Amino acid sequence: MKKDRRKVVLIGCGMVGMSYAYALLNQSACDELVLIDVDKKRAVGEAMDLNHGLAFSGSNMKIFAGDYEDCGDADIVVICAGVPQKPGETRLDLLRHNTQVFQSIINPVTESGFNGIFLVATNPVDVMTRITCELSGFNPRHVLGTGTALDTARLRYLLGEYFNVDPRNMHAYVMGEHGDSEFVPWSQAMLATKPVLQLCSESDGRYCEQSLDQIAEEVRTAAYKIIEAKRATYYGIGMALTRITRAIFGDEHSVLTVSAMLRGEYGQKNVFAGVPCVVDRNGIRRVLELDLTDKELKQFEASCSTLRESFDELEL
Repeated sequence: MKKDRRKVVLIGCGMVGMSYAYALLNQSACDELVLIDVDKKRAVGEAMDLNHGLAFSGSNMKIFAGDYEDCGDADIVVICAGVPQKPGETRLDLLRHNTQVFQSIINPVTESGFNGIFLVATNPVDVMTRITCELSGFNPRHVLGTGTALDTARLRYLLGEYFNVDPRNMHAYVMGEHGDSEFVPWSQAMLATKPVLQLCSESDGRYCEQSLDQIAEEVRTAAYKIIEAKRATYYGIGMALTRITRAIFGDEHSVLTVSAMLRGEYGQKNVFAGVPCVVDRNGIRRVLELDLTDKELKQFEASCSTLRESFDELEL
């Protein structure tokens, strides 16, 4: 990856994509941003709108609407394109529709000569990330999804409120599917270096495991509540995408819960799921294996089984 220039191509100029673009601009997270959308006129308008804010951002980003040929020398291609789930439509129906969308995207990206990193946000993100890997033929370490990065941020925010500390000092993860089968391995959750389960047992009832389970449920259902209130979620995932982008460009070796291909970690193979990973300029440096309890390993296995079943029902 070139260190003197940071180029991102964003495919999909909907609310998620543009929340990401806006966060990139405000954080000066890249040097060049190309917008691609099936509605080219919309991409042009979004680029204009962002450029008009450059003077207020302190950024020197080059922003323009482009085409798939612009992916050739990009460092990261971020995919936010896709169709939303419609009333009466099954999850598998959504998968099939978005697979067709991705088939129309991945081929022209790879034909451009792109040899960077794919970052996927389209839901269901774990399966769509695997589809991206299959269609592109890329090294799985160069294909990652947002996974449970946002879920983990939601978890830390709620734990910070519960324990009345800065969420950045809460160390806990959401693992598995970015969806209904995700879970929190509480054995690995810490406030600074103190296990939260120990905090509960020593608090004389002030803190309890039942409240932790309620927090995990609130994390799992957060998207449903936001969608009910405002029809879609986009700010949080836009910020999550930007955080991952910064980790890649900064060669940070940061630990983020992204969707990654498992090659025997946690006893799972050939499935993309949200797990703590070391992320650097080459994508996923390695998957970290936490010391999960037997119960947590079974929860993770069940979540991975759900993801495998969804993928196996597709015909690529």
